[in-house]
Amino acid sequence: MSKIVEMPRASCVLGGLNAVLTSLQNVSPIYHSGPGCCMQTTAGVSGQAGLRGSSFLASVSLPCSNMLEREVVFGGEQKLRDEIDGSLEIIDADAYFVLTGCTAGIIGDDVAAVTAEYRNKGLPVYPIETPGFAGDTLLGYETAFDSFIEYIAESQPRQANLVNLLGVVPQHDPYWFGTLEELTRILNKLGLEVNSFFTQRQGIETVKRSGSAALNIIVSPWLLKGAASKYEEKFGIPSIRFNGVPYGATQTAEFIRGVGEALDLDKTLVESVIEEENIYVYGLFETIIGALSWKKFVVAADAATAISITRFLADDFSFTPVAVIITEPIWSSSDKDRITKALSSLEYAKPPIISFLVDHYDIRQEIKKHDFTLLIGSSLEDEVARELGVQLNRLAFPISDQLIINRTYAGYRGCLTLVEDLYNNL
Repeated sequence: MSKIVEMPRASCVLGGLNAVLTSLQNVSPIYHSGPGCCMQTTAGVSGQAGLRGSSFLASVSLPCSNMLEREVVFGGEQKLRDEIDGSLEIIDADAYFVLTGCTAGIIGDDVAAVTAEYRNKGLPVYPIETPGFAGDTLLGYETAFDSFIEYIAESQPRQANLVNLLGVVPQHDPYWFGTLEELTRILNKLGLEVNSFFTQRQGIETVKRSGSAALNIIVSPWLLKGAASKYEEKFGIPSIRFNGVPYGATQTAEFIRGVGEALDLDKTLVESVIEEENIYVYGLFETIIGALSWKKFVVAADAATAISITRFLADDFSFTPVAVIITEPIWSSSDKDRITKALSSLEYAKPPIISFLVDHYDIRQEIKKHDFTLLIGSSLEDEVARELGVQLNRLAFPISDQLIINRTYAGYRGCLTLVEDLYNNL
């Protein structure tokens, strides 16, 4: 390792996989790893994302093979079989996914072969072979959907009104549950049925029928490229990509029109939904004119959040964006260009200074360079906000000092909550 990153804003791959699987109804991860991984990955994601965990399995209740020195020397496949047998006996799940920790990844246990033994007996046990050291939470989210497509999703007759909603990473996005509910509410008004995967008690049956959707809607500037290609190759499902979750009337109208065009929906219906929602939101905005004063702001967040909040505050509220710091590792130059273009194409403001930084010290130093009054970030920015005497609103991971159940800042209803919080947190 050439560089140590101070306070990385994500867990390991196992943390991302754990977040995805425990957010699905009646699904059980089975860790093939050393002791402690279950609790640490749970604490490292849900414990830092508004404290909302799983209602089925999480933390110390997750089954784990607890690999020790013996398994490192002699292999751990038999111990894994014993753990799977015990899990099948004790846990009444619809599907079981074996996750490989760093130890299993290093010694090379053949998890795919072991899980295949169970599937040959008709038991729903599947492998996800990505050791923790391979990447971060976001790779875990990507890898989970790669496995879903390979093992679970089924070819079924196409449903013209069914869509897969992707790109909101459960738990890693502290507002994921409420965001998926709000986007589902909006898409339902267009006559669409939504596979959100993680709300409305959706589970493995939702994953199975995702192969019959008419469209994948991805609300991220760079996530799930591989999964989008695989859905199209295997099931013929096209994808539409947005740069982030839509915040406010302007972005959400763009979102609705984009989905409507992709599915060739009735334009009268599309515009009527937009008009109805606009009347509601702008009618309420009229009642608070003058309550929220103009601000200069800096954003330190993941790309999707940064793009959405910057556009909302600049274009809908005429705040001045001073700087935007993308805090997740973006490796592709084309992804960086897409993100930079989205942040530079503001309607009512001069483009902010844009930087890509993952180290907490570097992020802090960049924040301190600028003159501003509002900081949009995470709990990690609390210290620098107090030092500079500026307002801090927490929108991005990690958020360790707030309880978040189904609150959201997304869509039409969520932007009203955001404006309330911008005022109430003065």
